[in-house]
Amino acid sequence: MAGVFDIDLDQPEDTVSDEELDEGIQYGDYMDHGSSYEFDMEHCEKFEISENSVNKGTEKIRPECFELLRVLGKGGYGKVFQVRKVTGANSGKIFAMKVLKKAMIVRNAKDTAHTKAERNILEEVKHPFIVDLIYAFQTGGKLYLILEYLSGGELFMQLEREGIFMEDTACFYLAEISMALGHLHQKGIIYRDLKPENIMLNSQGHVKLTDFGLCKESIHDGTVTHTFCGTIEYMAPEILMRSGHNRAVDWWSLGALMYDMLTGAPPFTGENRKKTIDKILKCKLNLPPYLTQEARDLLKKLLKRNASSRLGAGPGDATEVQTHPFFRHINWEELLARKVEPPFKPTLQSADDVSQFDSKFTSQTPVDSPDDSTLSESANQVFLGFTYVAPSVLENVKEKFSFEPKIRSPRRNIGSPRTLVSPVGDCWVRSPVAGGGPVVQSPIQYPMEVAGVEQMDVTSSTEASAPLPIRHPTGTSSVAFKKQAYPILSKRPEHLRMNL
Repeated sequence: MAGVFDIDLDQPEDTVSDEELDEGIQYGDYMDHGSSYEFDMEHCEKFEISENSVNKGTEKIRPECFELLRVLGKGGYGKVFQVRKVTGANSGKIFAMKVLKKAMIVRNAKDTAHTKAERNILEEVKHPFIVDLIYAFQTGGKLYLILEYLSGGELFMQLEREGIFMEDTACFYLAEISMALGHLHQKGIIYRDLKPENIMLNSQGHVKLTDFGLCKESIHDGTVTHTFCGTIEYMAPEILMRSGHNRAVDWWSLGALMYDMLTGAPPFTGENRKKTIDKILKCKLNLPPYLTQEARDLLKKLLKRNASSRLGAGPGDATEVQTHPFFRHINWEELLARKVEPPFKPTLQSADDVSQFDSKFTSQTPVDSPDDSTLSESANQVFLGFTYVAPSVLENVKEKFSFEPKIRSPRRNIGSPRTLVSPVGDCWVRSPVAGGGPVVQSPIQYPMEVAGVEQMDVTSSTEASAPLPIRHPTGTSSVAFKKQAYPILSKRPEHLRMNL
């Protein structure tokens, strides 16, 4: 699993950046040596300056404030734990604690920039569908992010269980995601890594966008960036071509995610990275015949290779996407207020329930390795200002002299599950035989036609005039109805399944 738990920041095979990064931070002299003051010592109260006198009524957040409960994910740079706060007014509350090793991060300028960007964006962005940062602090050798615990797990796991989503289910998730992306774009932030592993669900089943390490800040209208980053299967063509990109790349990724939800795989997959990239750049889009006209039209408009003509690329940004007929039944005000009931609500036994997470991690004994590394003073300057306390916590401190943080959780296996296992050149197609059939390997090459599957160029578009998204009738189980509504459906392709 991935998401906010994918803490292998450096991806040398995937990332090429032309951005220059500062090696250090220069500080001016804040003292005005030309000023002098005279005091009447008889009328001055003497007191000792200490941490308690300066931070009266607060507690210093440190690793010892949290009890390790479970491992939620780990990578080359650190781990993510489920933790319980054991000190202060919030004793007993559950959080997710992301721990990063400074020594590993500072080896690579890109990783340093990604870490700082994630922390800064999490501080700046507050939205119902974006994960909340509660605390950030550091020790001599480690960085700590305390996030709300999202007990619903990754959307990836839910997609794994279901195989595909029906259109009304996909519509709900895509609508909430579009609101999160629109909010980021308003802040001048491009997300650039949208995929099922980076979308978490809270205890009620609502979406929470996580993992902001690949975000690009200060990108407004007319501004482009050239960094090669993201996950190949969901990556826009202009990123792959290094021709410069803007926020339109997020709408391509939303289209790729939508295709994944409705068919069981991203729109373009290959046996290896090169073949996948070739298909994204050259092959036509194959749309299964069971999709409604609205879904087909939205997919074609999101998956346009010409970024300037892509839906969402205009000045309306998210509004262009949200006004598409596919979303015509969404009440956006109620959705933002989280008054719309999610299609899936996780079954949880307690606040620290980890049943929605991968047991490969949760079964491990949680151990935070000793903080025995020491960085030079210049290296540590990179992380000056990392410490953070959420405004909601500070408000509680101001009013009650106590901390009341929120909660969060993420995680991800360092190995990507997106590796095709079919023979070279083969593509995954679904059996067109009525009554169902397994996903089969076909020697048919893109962009040749596949029987029973419509082949379309992503640059084409049609007006949407379609029936409602498919919904299963009352009294019919979702599994049984899927077999009726999608007779060619079997399971999610093996190369996109969890490798446990």
